[in-house]
Amino acid sequence: MAFSVSPVPAGKSAAGRGVGSEQPQRWHGNLHCSVRAGRAAARSVRTSTDALQLRTGRTKPPKQRPDMAKVFKKTSGNGGLTLYLGKRDYVDHVSSVDKVDGVVKLDTADFGDRKVFVQLACAFRYGSEDLDVIGLSFRKDIWIQQVQIYPESHKPQLSAMHDTLLKKAGDNAHAFTFEIPNNLPCSVSLQPGPDDKGKACGVDFEVKTYLAKEKNNPDETIEKKDTARLIIRKVQYAPSEVGPGPKADICKSFMMSDKPVHLEASMDKDLYFHGEAIPIKVKINNESNKTVKKIKVTVDQTTDIVLYSADKYTKTVFSQEFGETVDPSGTFENTLSITPLLAENKEKRGLSLDGRLKDEDTNLASTTIIRQGVEKDMLGILVSYKIKINLMVAGGGLLGGLTSSDVTVELPLMLMHPKPSE
Repeated sequence: MAFSVSPVPAGKSAAGRGVGSEQPQRWHGNLHCSVRAGRAAARSVRTSTDALQLRTGRTKPPKQRPDMAKVFKKTSGNGGLTLYLGKRDYVDHVSSVDKVDGVVKLDTADFGDRKVFVQLACAFRYGSEDLDVIGLSFRKDIWIQQVQIYPESHKPQLSAMHDTLLKKAGDNAHAFTFEIPNNLPCSVSLQPGPDDKGKACGVDFEVKTYLAKEKNNPDETIEKKDTARLIIRKVQYAPSEVGPGPKADICKSFMMSDKPVHLEASMDKDLYFHGEAIPIKVKINNESNKTVKKIKVTVDQTTDIVLYSADKYTKTVFSQEFGETVDPSGTFENTLSITPLLAENKEKRGLSLDGRLKDEDTNLASTTIIRQGVEKDMLGILVSYKIKINLMVAGGGLLGGLTSSDVTVELPLMLMHPKPSE
């Protein structure tokens, strides 16, 4: 839409002109003409779109190739290699994983007798890069695959993503494809502490293109300026079918009380999405002579690092007390709602998070879905959650607090992302 605006004479502002002056009238006239022309053009577009829908029988325009605007690229320091990817999240569908389709644009002026390779590696990072300076390894490769694209020896079948990237890259661009095995771990990073520097520990996937004389020569030094790399993520989404919710109950007796306290807790389903409120049904039947002072609900994240040692630890990611009292011989039945979030755990070092890309926020790590038959050292980092419902029971009578106790049940929890709509 074009607007025609008459210039304002020097020394006068538009607001300071007289109401009956000619220049404002001409300006308004031009504006109205432009607005009418724009509306007519919009009606023409809508008419064309409606006609297309009638001809094709579709309620939406036909699907196009992958969005050209969503292209990720990285250029090497020497300017000779530019790596292109169409996305950075690759979905593990349990039976298979999305293919990694990419393109590298070459400027061969300074290559000499060197070749161009592309590598996809899944690695576990467990220390600072500073360790590498003193000769200690700070990462362990779990899986690695390399292909040579110049001189050309790897020629994959071109996909729609390849076509998009080749068009974006222009001349002298070479396509590549990697297939990620479905037994590899998903991307997980461990939250660094406030004073930690460098890349976070965890499992990551990296696509790297580089110049080298040979494919795998440990004696050859590959300079940083001769490489371009992008971190990608392997992610899992929640299954389409959700199972029945877990249920737990306990009956606990106390010293100097003839009758027990009954506690039952349950959930409607076994899986919830990140950021979704989790309702917990709680039933209490207090047959004892003691008083239930309050109810405390916590969510614990357990991280099991199985790559290099039996390192397993638990961190609380949610804790809330509910001031509900249940007197002796009383009952209680209600639904308590909780929502564990990373925003409330930013300072906890070592917390497991979904794989983080540079300058992007993330969330608590998703629950690991374990497949049968997968070797333990291939699992990387296992993440699980459990909910604890704890009754704080105060002692009564002459002994008071000496006879106080807790009544606790635990429920398993699965936290995952919903599968995006197609």
